[in-house]
Amino acid sequence: MKQIERVLIKIVIVQFLFLLLAQCLLLYTPLAPYVTKVYEYEGVTKQEKTKTIETTVDRS
Repeated sequence: MKQIERVLIKIVIVQFLFLLLAQCLLLYTPLAPYVTKVYEYEGVTKQEKTKTIETTVDRS
């Protein structure tokens, strides 16, 4: 069991290091504008208003 725990801890540490590396690449390199274009393709940055309908449900 201890061996499995050691392996899991190593995997978590490696994942954290890759997360930090990816964040640094996105925030502090000239590569960032080319990589972050994905948001434009998904439509996240568009400021379009969508029609919403407000509903209420009466619960007795």
